[in-house]
Amino acid sequence: MRTRPLKVALLGCGVVGSEVARIMTTHADDLAARIGAPVELAGVAVRRPDKVREGIPRELITTDATALVKRGDIDVVVEVIGGIEPSRSLITTAFEHGASVVSANKALLAQAGADLHAAAEANDKDLYYEAAVAGAIPLIRPLRESLAGDKVNRVLGIVNGTTNFILDKMDSTGAGYQEALDEATALGYAEADPTADVEGFDAAAKAAILAGIAFHTRVRLDDVYREGMTEVTAADFASAKEMGCTIKLLAICERAEDGASVTARVHPAMIPLSHPLASVRGAYNAVFVESDASGQLMFYGPGAGGAPTASAVLGDLVAVCRNRLSGTTGPGESAYAALPVSGMGDVVTRYHISLDVADKPGVLAQVATVFAEHGVSIDTVRQQGKDGEASLVVVTHRASDAALGGTVEALRKLDTVRGVASIMRVEGE
Repeated sequence: MRTRPLKVALLGCGVVGSEVARIMTTHADDLAARIGAPVELAGVAVRRPDKVREGIPRELITTDATALVKRGDIDVVVEVIGGIEPSRSLITTAFEHGASVVSANKALLAQAGADLHAAAEANDKDLYYEAAVAGAIPLIRPLRESLAGDKVNRVLGIVNGTTNFILDKMDSTGAGYQEALDEATALGYAEADPTADVEGFDAAAKAAILAGIAFHTRVRLDDVYREGMTEVTAADFASAKEMGCTIKLLAICERAEDGASVTARVHPAMIPLSHPLASVRGAYNAVFVESDASGQLMFYGPGAGGAPTASAVLGDLVAVCRNRLSGTTGPGESAYAALPVSGMGDVVTRYHISLDVADKPGVLAQVATVFAEHGVSIDTVRQQGKDGEASLVVVTHRASDAALGGTVEALRKLDTVRGVASIMRVEGE
């Protein structure tokens, strides 16, 4: 074993960063044995230097992250700050000054992954980011290494624990959205400002990363269709149960049927209770991968939290340190396919539409005519009425999102349609 330690700079020492530092200290001997050399925490960049950080010597603490990554003797920089800047500049500077990088920064990778990969390649360094997508769940490495000889056609998953906890509570207890969110906040699953989670921004960044790796195509955050879950109601869950379904916020990345393009999207969807993702409870994550040779694979586990995310960071750290010792680098960006990324209008799926209508003869015929005129075939219809008011629930066969959009626009113009209560896609069938 080499005796000179590999030096690691840690950028950020919050929930995840403190766990990374703790594991590096408590598992130092095991890590050294697995890598082939000891690893040494050489510096920790933070914003609040006066905060007590148990187990981290004060002399390692600095507020000058740029100086830390410019030292020249750092082998690996671990970035767990988050956000776009200064993380992007710090990572680029680290490459330029001889360090490889391990990051958990999904937002940055979704927005500027191509540029960061180019910087890593230009400096012959590694960029690893297993922790950016699904916490402790090994997903990026299987996609870009284990399935490198296969053709992935679809990635369908629950990649945000906060939203899954909220929707699971609504499903199992009948709670409304706000009540379930309040409980998630009280238990520490939801941030004080939950917007990134409940509006799908977090999941969309992860979908961009997954789609890029799965389809060997550059997919940016702006390419991902995003729809939050704040409008999901107890009535939607009641309708889902009548169909033998539940509701999940899904990240869906898939090839078109002709294989000529890809799409990436995040939105609430009904899925059958028989689908493996339907049984994912609480704050857990799960990702379902469909490929030509391997068929269907499912990856399941805790998708967030200090220790689970630190586990993924440390796994990358071991891999990067091994590469460092052998003088090699691991897989970089693979975007050779360069497939076009289609918009949401090209997506084909089934739909569940709930309408508030007048309770009088001929309404169903009018509604059915609108669907037919837009080429959207109806599978089932359920109608309930009382005192001149009625609800009409229509479940369609597969149709394009563009066709469904045109249908809904025309329905809103009917005098007999008081309102479109909800539109939900039906997936996983």
